[in-house]
Amino acid sequence: MNGFTEDEGRTLRTAVYGAMVLVSVADEGAVDEESHAGIRAMSALPPQLRQVVGAAPPELPVGTVADVEHGVLTALRASADLLAARSAGQARAFADAVLAMCGDVASADGTVGRAEDVVVARIRSALDAAL
Repeated sequence: MNGFTEDEGRTLRTAVYGAMVLVSVADEGAVDEESHAGIRAMSALPPQLRQVVGAAPPELPVGTVADVEHGVLTALRASADLLAARSAGQARAFADAVLAMCGDVASADGTVGRAEDVVVARIRSALDAAL
């Protein structure tokens, strides 16, 4: 799978899709618009990562909202660590693309709520921890 194991691919998918889900559910909004914005924004991922993320359906964490957030943030940190070990540039491109996706999802309904800002800040912190 383009130099990634199945587990690594699963972690990357959880990170990317999970980040978009966290932002989308943080504030009531137009879920359909937010979903479409997130999928369109995935084009910002570097081609190799876009292929890995699109290779299989995402497996998001289950449980309470806090459990899901913890699982997604853990996947984001693990993804950033994985990519940083391969290439600092690839890790930075991944982080930038994920944050751009989150911004697109948050603003899809025309406004960005406080709760969405808080979630995006947590996502940024998880990604920055590895970079």
